[in-house]
Amino acid sequence: MPSGTFILFISSIIISDYLALEAKVFMVLMDEEPTISLQTEQSYPRNSTDDVVVYKERISNGHDIFLESLLHRDSYTKLYSYTHLISGFTIHVESEEVLNALQNAKGVRAIYEDVKMKKLTTHTPEFLGIPAQVWPTLGGADNSGEGVVIGFIDTGINPVHPSFSSRSFRGTLSRGKFKGMCAAGERFPMAACNGKIVGAHYFAQAAIAHGDFNSSRDYASPFDADGHGRQVVHTASTAAGNHRVPVIVNGFNYGYASGMAPGARIAVYKALHTFGGYMSDVVAAIDQAVEDGVDIISLSMGPSTIPSGPTAFLNLLEVELLFAVKAGVFVVQAAGNGGPHSTSMLSFSPWITSIAASVTDRTYINTIQLGNGKSFSGSGLAPPTAGIMHYPIAAAADASLRSTTIGIASLESCQHPELFIPSLARGKLIICTYSFDFEYEAATVTTVADNIKKIGAAGFILRMDPDVGSTPVNGTTMTLQVPGIILNNVQASMALWEYYNSNTIRSRSGQAVIFNARARLLDGRQAIYTDQAPMVASYSSRGPDVDNALLQTADVLKPNVMAPGSSIWAAWSLNSEGDQLIKGQNFALLTGTSMATPHVAGIAALIKHKHPKWNPAAITSAMMSSADVTDHSGSPILAQSTDELVQATPFDFGAGFINPARAIDPGLIFNAYFQDYVQFLCAVPGVDDESIRQAVGIGCPTTRKIWCSDLNTASITVSNLVGSRKVIRQVTNVGGKNETYRVTVKQPSGVKVTVMPQVFKIQENGSRRLKIVLKAMEATRAYSFGEMLLQGSNKHAIKVPIAVYVSTSIGF
Repeated sequence: MPSGTFILFISSIIISDYLALEAKVFMVLMDEEPTISLQTEQSYPRNSTDDVVVYKERISNGHDIFLESLLHRDSYTKLYSYTHLISGFTIHVESEEVLNALQNAKGVRAIYEDVKMKKLTTHTPEFLGIPAQVWPTLGGADNSGEGVVIGFIDTGINPVHPSFSSRSFRGTLSRGKFKGMCAAGERFPMAACNGKIVGAHYFAQAAIAHGDFNSSRDYASPFDADGHGRQVVHTASTAAGNHRVPVIVNGFNYGYASGMAPGARIAVYKALHTFGGYMSDVVAAIDQAVEDGVDIISLSMGPSTIPSGPTAFLNLLEVELLFAVKAGVFVVQAAGNGGPHSTSMLSFSPWITSIAASVTDRTYINTIQLGNGKSFSGSGLAPPTAGIMHYPIAAAADASLRSTTIGIASLESCQHPELFIPSLARGKLIICTYSFDFEYEAATVTTVADNIKKIGAAGFILRMDPDVGSTPVNGTTMTLQVPGIILNNVQASMALWEYYNSNTIRSRSGQAVIFNARARLLDGRQAIYTDQAPMVASYSSRGPDVDNALLQTADVLKPNVMAPGSSIWAAWSLNSEGDQLIKGQNFALLTGTSMATPHVAGIAALIKHKHPKWNPAAITSAMMSSADVTDHSGSPILAQSTDELVQATPFDFGAGFINPARAIDPGLIFNAYFQDYVQFLCAVPGVDDESIRQAVGIGCPTTRKIWCSDLNTASITVSNLVGSRKVIRQVTNVGGKNETYRVTVKQPSGVKVTVMPQVFKIQENGSRRLKIVLKAMEATRAYSFGEMLLQGSNKHAIKVPIAVYVSTSIGF
């Protein structure tokens, strides 16, 4: 079967006989009903808040009583009680004996080792067609997403940013569902919850227990000290930031930023810090978010190891998110940045919507014009050199004092302003060299820019050291206060160096005495737009999906959809310690699947605004079945590979590039519920009924033979087709009127696909079952791709991607 490198996945490790002694924090799942189950009982009305509070306290106190009866009080510390979606707790222990006692105790369902977690726009609303095609249908930009709360689980938020300021038109939440509160703390007063930000909590007990939390740096409050709040600050503003906030960086206006759903509210659950975080803190954050009543959870994070055990679908975080989906919360997660390698997904459960990242049609290209008429492109959002004149060029080593303590490589990297000779450096363009010092953070582009300003130079040219090769330069999207360009390819760097040397006159000792080389830098802050977009970004993680550490592929299409992720302008925390390249700025230009994820969270808020009763599976289905598989020029979407562009497949972009205008009116949806996901788990190879019962509290609902591919999703994936397989899909008409659909199929290579019925009429709100038979015609021993298209008489078009691995054409 296909395989590949698999990195950075969410994991929880069930304790076994070879327990690592250094493990100190564990999550314990108990065999009792959580609070949410009480809310669904007829004897307890959903609005019976007092009963819920009493029951929640009873569960937490029960955990304390259980531990005190089993263990010595000085042998453990309870960090959390999980009470809402699951009943369990996190415990910090000092010995293996404590764990042995827990393993053998009655009432303990499972024990999981804590896992470290990693932190994985002015133009994108227009790029997605939202202002013209979506906002007007929802009452205008400022109201779009009104009544919807998006919960961001990340590194906190900067509450004073203009993207999150209160707007006078906002009143109370229209549906009155959200009941979260604000936890005040350092740099986060109660007033920070202003109507736009409606809830805030922080979770750091596991981080403290592991010894990674630094109170002077990480803040014991929801305040973002990192800027990956560049993921709550950056991602929250992308999803739900206020409309038309000016993006001013270093005194230059780059445009006006708007979130996808400016009318949506934001709830912040800080569970990551400058160093990262731990799963037990994240699970506590999810539990609180769902209890508070968020509609959407956005996760731009991933852990550091792949799960052990028969399937990754049953690790504790995945189970927690399954219960969040059961509670009606839409969960969106970044696919990961492990591309272009296959099987590099960081998000794989079918109840989670996993997001790939695209390049948009906007790029920033800086240009240097040499005195010999040649020009080279580079990067760096920097102002131009003054006027239209060409400035003399001087290499850093030729304009500096020789030092016995600093090597030539450090001298050429422009990190030491005190060594520049003022009369030689002033008014010139200084050539600095990008060496291995930059790779190991001993040198930074920020320092180069600061030093150029200090010495009074006209600007800088950062060339690549040939020994470093074509390594991507850290800081190519940073904004600069001084003219500068990064020549991030060796050929341009060598051509510049040849021109410089041939026009520099030296003394017999080799000292440069006359600088005849000239150049000027153009404005690198002006955006350039192209037609060949969207395009799958090279870094975006790829499928096929896997369900265990052995990299066995699963009957689940991942990623689900693709959204803009490259060079995304959004809010930034002025005090961010997470990235020195953009410290002190109110906005930043970032890249990654973490940036694509909040686009989808915001679009989900728009869908939820229009269809408040839709469940998470319906929202995912609407996004997938309406996605685009062609770019803006009408050609098939391409994917950036290692060194070329190739035609994208569903393993690159899922169902395609998200189309918000069609997603809010998809025509048909494929729906699924909690019981369907349990049935899916029961079909996972190597998973028995007891494992499922331990994880989700119930066993398999039926003994009939089922396949994972039977889950009712807007895609069909078969990872091991032998002979033929029948797949059932049920569609529901949400198009507002009766409609007739005609089915056509693009056959995957080596597979014959038959759909019955081929033509059907479906009433408004009615449902219809489709029988799809996939017959192996040829053993391809590789994945092939096709598509089922349902074309409606009311102009709805539902596309269902098909991915099949044909093992053998012999029947079973």
